[in-house]
Amino acid sequence: MSEINPETQTENIDIEEETPAPKEPPPSYVKLAMRNMVKKKGISLKHFFLTTTALLAFFIGVSYLTR
Repeated sequence: MSEINPETQTENIDIEEETPAPKEPPPSYVKLAMRNMVKKKGISLKHFFLTTTALLAFFIGVSYLTR
């Protein structure tokens, strides 16, 4: 079997200790989504209005069929 070299183990530990921990946590999913929407205003607005129109058409259609 292969032997573990204690010198390489201490080197790995030293490297891990030297890397600084991130000061800020990574941004949340909502924050990233909002940032993406701000970057792509036109596409986001188009999708919003298409979704709103489709939902209104769906609700009006269902209310007409079930009257």
